[in-house]
Amino acid sequence: MTAETTTTGNPNTKALSDVGVSIWLDDLSRERLHSGSLANLIESHHVVGVTTNPTIFESAVGSGDSYEAQLAELAAKGADAEQAVFEITTSDVREACDVFAGVYAATDGVDGRVSIEVDPRLARNADATIKEAKRLYEAVDRENVMIKIPATVEGIEAIAAVLAEGISVNVTLVFSLERYRAVINAFMLGLEKAHADGLDISKIHSVASFFVSRVDTEVDKRLELAAEEGKPSTEKLKSKAAIANARLAHQIAAESFSSERWLLLAERGGRPQRLLLASTGTKDPSLSDTLYVTELAAAGVVNTMPDKTLNALADHGEVDGDTMTDTYVDSNRVLDGISGAGISYRGVVDTLESEGLEKFVKSWEGLLSTVDEGLKRNA
Repeated sequence: MTAETTTTGNPNTKALSDVGVSIWLDDLSRERLHSGSLANLIESHHVVGVTTNPTIFESAVGSGDSYEAQLAELAAKGADAEQAVFEITTSDVREACDVFAGVYAATDGVDGRVSIEVDPRLARNADATIKEAKRLYEAVDRENVMIKIPATVEGIEAIAAVLAEGISVNVTLVFSLERYRAVINAFMLGLEKAHADGLDISKIHSVASFFVSRVDTEVDKRLELAAEEGKPSTEKLKSKAAIANARLAHQIAAESFSSERWLLLAERGGRPQRLLLASTGTKDPSLSDTLYVTELAAAGVVNTMPDKTLNALADHGEVDGDTMTDTYVDSNRVLDGISGAGISYRGVVDTLESEGLEKFVKSWEGLLSTVDEGLKRNA
């Protein structure tokens, strides 16, 4: 059942799995659950997990009629939009967790994971995030659920606290290398506290979702402006930043999870937090539609792909082994070159974090509006 041992299915997704990459799907809907599409992807495309976010749920609930029956039930109970969104999203995630129960068992809890995000409006409030994370975990009531918490400054505190409670966490919206180091520190702090409190830390898993394609979108936009201002050598840096940034994140992970601090946690049963590559669909049509998959392959990495990217990989993706290890020197040169062109790395990542949160809040509000209309329609 694991990605590494499955011998049937698509040869391209199998090749990626054979490198050691866990393929997760960045999509979930009730239609996908009930049609058997999700279950089929486990066998056909070596998919071993699922991620969700507010945008995914807004799209799912806003299309088709798969949610009408539950909306009618919730309307009859007098639920408001906030309550209904909570019930709908946790119901979908619970069902997806059951679909992946076999993968979860076969991989000893490493894969077979389904992620659900804390209300993004709470991203700047650590206490509220911790409370909501616990509420989501209890509502889904499945061991293989992961609670998604944004890696804001306030989120770092919440991540450590939630992990310390024995709850597995998917840290999301990580853009910068500095913030990624803080995320790993929070992960280790959480495990240290959990162990001190007598919890079995071998049961606590985490991934850090490092966003990829949006980095190129923002940097390339700034490179164009630099070129207009007459800055030299900007063209050769186009669409290089995202891959370099992700590869240097891989270097940080490799170093952090071979440190003395980590080895002590590992002796106590700790499982390393895995680097998860998110936002791996290419936004620039001039780029390969599998660029952020085939160029970011390494053992122990998770790549969560939108349906379009997964299908592109299955159709024509060319997997050529490990493409991350031993790339760190060149990757540093790329980021140095971008800095030399007058582009602030801090400015880029801060902008991306703010925009990412804004987009998820907008999607959440859209989801609330769609659900509210559904409740009224079924009242």
